[in-house]
Amino acid sequence: MNLYPFKLKPVLKDIIWGGTRLASKYGKSDGQIRKIAESWELAVHKNGMSLIENGEYAGCALGDLFKCDKSIVSPGYKSDVFPLLVKFIDAGQDLSVQVHPGDEYAAKHENESGKTEMWYIIDALPESRIVYGLNGRYTREELRALIAENRFEECLNYIKVKPGEAYFIPAGLVHAIGEGILILEIQQNSDSTYRFYDYNRLGTDNKPRELHIEKALDVCIKSPVKAPGNSGCGILAACEYFQAEIYQNVNYINFELETVFMNCVTCIKGEGKIICEGKMYDIKSGESYFLAAGTGKCQIEGNAVFVTAKCGNG
Repeated sequence: MNLYPFKLKPVLKDIIWGGTRLASKYGKSDGQIRKIAESWELAVHKNGMSLIENGEYAGCALGDLFKCDKSIVSPGYKSDVFPLLVKFIDAGQDLSVQVHPGDEYAAKHENESGKTEMWYIIDALPESRIVYGLNGRYTREELRALIAENRFEECLNYIKVKPGEAYFIPAGLVHAIGEGILILEIQQNSDSTYRFYDYNRLGTDNKPRELHIEKALDVCIKSPVKAPGNSGCGILAACEYFQAEIYQNVNYINFELETVFMNCVTCIKGEGKIICEGKMYDIKSGESYFLAAGTGKCQIEGNAVFVTAKCGNG
C-alpha cells in the first residue's frame, strides 16, 4: 500500500444540543445541517466513516484500507476493531449527564469496545462548566432515589472550565459537557453512551429522550474522582488506549512525528504544512490528517496549534 498523509473528510452529526461554531469557526458544513453538534474527524465505525480526500486513495473509506491492511495502525495489529475515534464537539446546549461502559461490560451488552476519552477545551464561555463525577459517595439505591425524585443534579460535581485545559474521562465516570463549550475529543472507538439525566429535554420526535438508568448504575463510579490538573501543555493524556499531545507556540512551530504507530493530526488554530518524503500537504484550522504506521518521518510546521493522537500501544 502506498502510504502518505491522508487528509480526512469529517462526518457531521446533527444532534439536538448542537451549536454553530463548527461552521463559523472551522467552515464545516454539508449544506443541510444548520446546527452541527459533532464533527467526527477520524472515524472507522458503523455510525460514521472517514473518507480520504487527497491523493491516490481519494474517495476511499479509511475502513476499507484498514480491512486491507491492519498494520496501518501498528506493526502486527490483529484486532478487527480500529482503535480510536477523534471528534470536535460543539455544545450549543448542555449535553445529557451520562456515563460510558468499560471494555468488558460493553463487549457483553453492546458488542463493541468500552469508551475512555479525553477532552481538550478549545473554547468556552466565562460561565461554562462540566460535570466531572459525583460530589460524594453514593450507593446504587441513593442514586436511583435521586433520579426518581428529579434531584439528580444535587449529586453532581461541577467544574468551571477555560480554553486550554484538558480532562481525562475514564470509562465509568459520570460526566457532561456544559453549554458554550467547544472541545476536541479523543476516545476509544465506541459510541456506547448511557444517559442518567437529560433535563427533561424533548427529542426531535417531541418525546423525552431515552435514558439508560440501570445500565448507567451498573457501570458508574459511585465515589468522587479528582479532576486532573492538566493545563494543556505537552502530553494531554496517556493511557492504555491512546496518547494525546499538543504542539503550540506563540510564533512558528516545527516538529517531527514518528509513524511507527498511527497518528491523527488535527489543527486547532492557524495553518501549516505536513512534509513527508519531500512533498508538502497543507493543513488549516479544523482539518485532520491520518498518518498510517510506516508512513515515515513527517515534519509538521506552521503558525498553528496541533493536537496529535495515537493508539495506546504507540
